[in-house]
Amino acid sequence: MKKQRRVFSPEDRLAIIQEGQREGTTVTCRKYNLAPSLYGKWKNKYLSGGVEGLKPSYHRIDPELRALEEENERLKRIIAKQALEIEVKSELLKKSPIQPRIKR
Repeated sequence: MKKQRRVFSPEDRLAIIQEGQREGTTVTCRKYNLAPSLYGKWKNKYLSGGVEGLKPSYHRIDPELRALEEENERLKRIIAKQALEIEVKSELLKKSPIQPRIKR
């Protein structure tokens, strides 16, 4: 059976840190089934950045921005394909001999 990942809000983290300061780190970690190293990371983030330090540090990319980036990549591929076609055609024109016109 796979263990489900728990998600703690910044308020929950702050409450756990405060409880750990009152009742002790070991007791609190056992109560919430937390690794002491995780508790230490939360505490260090709280001491260095306050409540803002406890917020998640990852940034979600705006869906509109992601769509624009995908369109940009698609257009770059189209341009690269066209540039390659032009280069191949110009190489073929260079190699093909010019036929002299016959006057009648």
